[in-house]
Amino acid sequence: MQSVDNAVTDVAFATKKFFKRVLPIMLVMLVCNQLNRSNIGYAQEHLQADVGIGAAAYGFGAGLFFVAYAIFELPSNVMMEKYGAKVWLARIMVSWGIVSFLMVFVQNETMFYALRFLLGAAEAGFFPAVIFYFARWVPAGQRGKATAIFIAGSSVAAALSGPIAGMLLSLHDVLGLRGWQWLFGFEGLLSVVVGIAVFFVLDAKIQDAKWLTEGEKLALTAAIADEDAQHATSGGNPSGKINRWKMLLNPQILLLCGIYFSVQLSIYANTFWLPSIVKQIPGTTDLSVGFLSAIPWVCAVVAMYFAAKWQDKAKSKRPLLVAALLVAAVGTLAAAVATPVLALVFLAIAAMGFKSASPLFWTIPQSGLHPVILAPAIAIINSLGNLGGFVAPFGFGIIKEQTGSVIPGLFALAAASTIAAALVYFLKERKTETKVPVATPEEASPYAVAAK
Repeated sequence: MQSVDNAVTDVAFATKKFFKRVLPIMLVMLVCNQLNRSNIGYAQEHLQADVGIGAAAYGFGAGLFFVAYAIFELPSNVMMEKYGAKVWLARIMVSWGIVSFLMVFVQNETMFYALRFLLGAAEAGFFPAVIFYFARWVPAGQRGKATAIFIAGSSVAAALSGPIAGMLLSLHDVLGLRGWQWLFGFEGLLSVVVGIAVFFVLDAKIQDAKWLTEGEKLALTAAIADEDAQHATSGGNPSGKINRWKMLLNPQILLLCGIYFSVQLSIYANTFWLPSIVKQIPGTTDLSVGFLSAIPWVCAVVAMYFAAKWQDKAKSKRPLLVAALLVAAVGTLAAAVATPVLALVFLAIAAMGFKSASPLFWTIPQSGLHPVILAPAIAIINSLGNLGGFVAPFGFGIIKEQTGSVIPGLFALAAASTIAAALVYFLKERKTETKVPVATPEEASPYAVAAK
C-alpha cells in the first residue's frame, strides 16, 4: 500500500514522463495535421493556373473541409469511445494522409470539392481524441498545461508550414511534377508514415506503458480514478447514458460554440488567405511568401506563452479572453487599411490575439462533468465552432472574386471578434478544485470540463 506522499511523488514523476515521451508525439501529429489543412493556401494560385480553380471555387473547396468535419465529428467521437483514442488517432492520420496525397491527381473543381470534403471527414475527431487521451493520462492539475502546449503547437506548426510549402513548391517540374503536386504528395505520405508509427509508439492504457514503474502506474491510475469519482459526485453523469442532441440545447454550450466560431473565423481566414495577402508585397516568390507567412504564427507563439503565464495568475479568465479578441479585432481592422507590408505587421498583431484566444477560451467552461460526457461535449463545441472554417475561406473567396480584394472580409473578421468579446461576459465561470496536489488549481484542465 502506497503512502500518500509516495503516491503524490509517483504521480508527479509519471506526469513528467508523459510530457517528455508522449506530448512530443502529439506535437508531431499536430504538425502533420496543420500541414495538410493549410497547404492549399500556398497552392491556390498554382491550382488556378493549372487546374482552373478560381477564388470562389477555392474558398468553397477550402470550406467544405469543415462542413464534413462538423458532420462526422460526433460519429467519429462515438467510434473513438468504442475503439480507444490510440487506435482512432492512428486511423485518422492514415486516412487524412491518403486523401491529401490524392490531391496530386486533382483535375477539376468537382474533384477538388470531393477531396476536400473527404479530407474533412477523415480528420473529424482528431482534436477530441487527443484531448480525451490527455484526460485518461494526465491529472487535472497538469492537463491544462498539456493542452496549452498542444494548442500552442498549432502556431508552431503553422509557422513551419509556410517554409516547407515554399520549398516544396520550388520543386516545380522536378520528375515531371508540378510544385503543388510535390506539396500535396509529400505532406500526404508524411502523415501516413507518422500515423502508422503512432499505432506502435502510443500506449492505449496507463497499464501498458513500459516507461512507467509499477508504482507510477498504480498512483497515476488511482489519481485519474479519484478525479472521475469527484466529477461524478459533483454533477456528472456516472450512468454513461448521453443524449448528444439534448446537449445542443444547452445555452452555455451554444454560447461557447458561437464564441469559438468567431475565433475559428479569424484562424482559418488567415490560414487559407494569408499567403495571397503576402503575395501582394512586391518582389515576393513562392519561397519568400512561405517564410513571410510564418511571421504572424511565430508572433502568435510568443503571445501564447505570455498569455499562459498571465492565465495561471488570473482568478477569472474572461478579461484575458476579451483582451485577446479585441487585439485580434484591432489588428485585423488596421491590416484592412494598411499597405501590404504594414498589413503583414498588423496581421501578426491580430494573430497574437486570435491564437491566444483559443487556449484562453477553453479555460472558461467549468469542470465537473463525468469523463463519459467529456468527449462528446468537446466534439459538439469543436465541430460547430469549426464551421467558422467553412464560412471564412468561402466568404473571402466570394468577396475576392466579386471585388478583387479581401479587404471587406478583413472588416467582417474585425467585427466578428468584437462581437465575440462582448459575448464572453455572458459565460458562466467558477473555480475548479482537485485533490491531486501536483499543481495549482489555476492549472486545472480547460477541456476536462468542456461544457456546462
